[in-house]
Amino acid sequence: MNTKLRTRSMGLAALALTASMGLAACGSESDTESASEPTTSESTSEAPTEEPTETESEAPMADGPFGPGCAGVPTEGEGSVEGMADDPVATAASNNPLLKTLVAAVTEAGLVDTLNSAENLTVFAPTDDAFAQIPKKDLNALLADKEALTTVLTHHVVGERLAPDAVAGEHETLAGDMLTVEGSGEDFTIGEASVVCGNVQTANATVYVVDQVLMPQM
Repeated sequence: MNTKLRTRSMGLAALALTASMGLAACGSESDTESASEPTTSESTSEAPTEEPTETESEAPMADGPFGPGCAGVPTEGEGSVEGMADDPVATAASNNPLLKTLVAAVTEAGLVDTLNSAENLTVFAPTDDAFAQIPKKDLNALLADKEALTTVLTHHVVGERLAPDAVAGEHETLAGDMLTVEGSGEDFTIGEASVVCGNVQTANATVYVVDQVLMPQM
């Protein structure tokens, strides 16, 4: 009888061991399946990062006047940026202390009314220092020759408003020839000349002040 009891106990123990191993195997399979599934955080971290668009990588365009030469523009009065915006371009330029020689030349050529009455212009306006780079004898000769002076001055004027994002490129001038502007953002050149104060608004024109007189082929 002891032998039968011992045999029965061993059978129950073997059955329990078998059941325990089966449960462990099921748990192992479940753990393996759970581990193979990506978590929400893993899926999120693998999402590709967006590359900057072409627009984002381009140089930003100026909303208002820009350039080192703008420091010489008055901050108040009719010659200030705000004051110039109220007047047509020839009148606005006459109030700007950087452009006295240009205004004298425009007056000598009889172009004041032409510039003031135009609807939309872009003017590349040489500073007094730009005119001072021309030998005095040559400058006096130019001022005395109305036809040549008119050609030079109208070579600085384009018959449409050009914002900073449109000023680069080739443009036909009022002299009937072409003017090539290179650059982007707040850095523009016309040949050897540089824009020192750009995107200045007047009532009928956008002005880019330049540090050299732009001479056409004559």
